[in-house]
Amino acid sequence: MSEPEQEKFTGAEIGKDAVQSTVEAAATTVGEVATIITAAVRDVATAIGGLATEVFEIREASRKAAEEGADVPIPAVDEQLED
Repeated sequence: MSEPEQEKFTGAEIGKDAVQSTVEAAATTVGEVATIITAAVRDVATAIGGLATEVFEIREASRKAAEEGADVPIPAVDEQLED
């Protein structure tokens, strides 16, 4: 009885498979990095938007306070501590 013949691969086939695997791994890695960067950019934009909202609210509150209390003098520090 003879052994079953095993399929033999040529150097070109082995090289092609190695290049294909390398390209697939690189594409997967690029996709993962792009996802990470996209999430980071989104998070930074959200944080900056939140800061801008706070600044607008502070500016509006300051404007209202200035309009409502324009005639009220600001007490000295010593007067504030005597409570």
